[in-house]
Amino acid sequence: MSEPKDERSLDRVRFGADGLLPAIIQQWDTKDVLMLGYMNAEALRRTLTEGRVTFWSRSRQEFWRKGDTSGNVQYVKAAALDCDGDTILVTVEQHGPACHTGAHACFDVDPLDPVVGGSHE
Repeated sequence: MSEPKDERSLDRVRFGADGLLPAIIQQWDTKDVLMLGYMNAEALRRTLTEGRVTFWSRSRQEFWRKGDTSGNVQYVKAAALDCDGDTILVTVEQHGPACHTGAHACFDVDPLDPVVGGSHE
């Protein structure tokens, strides 16, 4: 396994008190937001060095890679930390549905009906 290309950017990562980093997963070409997962330091290292997204399961307390059992894999295309270093955006090439329910994206399942604000309120 190779090391991440820019070790300095990893110095900026700010894991939460639980040792986890929220990871927003986005389809690289359509920009659809597919899901949110969590990574600990090892899951982040694996994601950045193996080309597949690895998460830390909070419920099972173990590593998991999207698609290992379903075949709906996520191949890493790019990754970027937010300005505070406490969230990562991983753009992926998603094969199959991203949501465990079979939906295209986890945010397709239960849409809300918010009041929509305007630009001049």
